[in-house]
Amino acid sequence: MNIVFIDDDKNIRNLYRKIVETHFPDITEIYEAGTVKDGIELLRNVKADLLVLDIDLSDGNGFDVLQAVKPYSFSLIFSTAFNEFAIKAIKFSALDYILKPLDSDEFCAAIDKSIAIIEKSNLETQLMNFFEHYEKKNDSKKLVLKTSGELHIVDINDIIFCNSDNSYTTFSFKDSDDIIVSRSMKEFEDILSDYNFFRPHMSYLVNLNYIQKLDKSDGGFLILKNGKKIPVSQRKKARLIKILEEL
Repeated sequence: MNIVFIDDDKNIRNLYRKIVETHFPDITEIYEAGTVKDGIELLRNVKADLLVLDIDLSDGNGFDVLQAVKPYSFSLIFSTAFNEFAIKAIKFSALDYILKPLDSDEFCAAIDKSIAIIEKSNLETQLMNFFEHYEKKNDSKKLVLKTSGELHIVDINDIIFCNSDNSYTTFSFKDSDDIIVSRSMKEFEDILSDYNFFRPHMSYLVNLNYIQKLDKSDGGFLILKNGKKIPVSQRKKARLIKILEEL
């Protein structure tokens, strides 16, 4: 495998190189660039299997690089200091990322994941979704759900509720089969809370548009339009009632 680092911090690139040389003997060639211009030129002239791309570069950003090198023939890991909008868009699109300051264990885990599952054919679809969220091109939001063998692009408005089972989350929809992904409920709560979703119980995340009524008996539970009953925890009940009253 060949790996490319595009980051405007030479110390970060040196650290990436050191970690890869120490832990990944199957990566035979390491290339690097520090600007948008040099990154585009590099990717056009070498065969990259994996790209580690900084979002914020001195002469632009990593998205400028990606727009210039289609079609994609590599897997991608974004790297970023905290960028709220970018991270949310990344999560919506099921892309991989690492946060700065760099944690070497997280970096190794991200590379291991990319090596184990090379999904080049999905990258363009995921990035299209990413750019729509990041650039706020439209109000029809899509969420990418990545299972072991498939990539599902779903309309957020079609999600009725999510159910958590340890590190797995099951999505239930209005008119289609359930989808199970190996990501935690907390990740989805973070990105869906702005889209009329509420977590009434530690195991459930509910689209408020599908609530039929709140039954206050037996501790309290929601009844959804499809008849599903969702438990409501005591500590969430008062807040939920207030939200429902304001709908």
